[in-house]
Amino acid sequence: MNLADAVLDQISDGDNGDEESRTAATGTDSPDEEAGTDAVSAAELSTDDVFHVLQTKRRRDVLRYLQDVSDPVRMRDLAEQVAAWEQETSIEALSSDERQRVYISLYQSHLPKLDEEGIVEYDKDRGIVERTPLAAAFDPYIDEAIGGETEEVSDPWPERYAAAVLVGVVALGAAGLDIAGLSAIVAGAITLVAVTAVTVAHTLSRRERFATSE
Repeated sequence: MNLADAVLDQISDGDNGDEESRTAATGTDSPDEEAGTDAVSAAELSTDDVFHVLQTKRRRDVLRYLQDVSDPVRMRDLAEQVAAWEQETSIEALSSDERQRVYISLYQSHLPKLDEEGIVEYDKDRGIVERTPLAAAFDPYIDEAIGGETEEVSDPWPERYAAAVLVGVVALGAAGLDIAGLSAIVAGAITLVAVTAVTVAHTLSRRERFATSE
């Protein structure tokens, strides 16, 4: 039984029990669509259910993307935006490897999981993804997660690269003015080491972020 079925079963007894009284009071049957909407909004998801679905950042990003659209979306467009969020860049600036890594992950794992739980409708053959009414139950958690991310410290790497370049400029300036006995070769080596150290640290940081988002 998926999460959507469990949610509907959770309130089915209450709906069946008072259906006759609602009909007697209003003289009309409740529309199916309205009943379905009420069922989803009234359901209480357990903490375990929510954490299980949202434990992976890529699934959170999928639901975040679908919050802002009302129509079915192309899976490729969804994957590109998730990849751009991960890289903290624009879709246009993504490399083919960055696009492909996220696309495969969503295709093979995360979208089938969300579809299985009834949170999205995923047509793998057509490459189409659509949000279901159950997804609305996760909106508060997604909004909270986005708020927490925006409060985080901004990307420190531009400042670190700038600091490495500044070290190089100082070293080259000292060599040019013959200060502290630095030669141009030594100053160049200092510059190279500083920039390389920051680049290596940045690369390792990105790999660690990829590993935690899988």
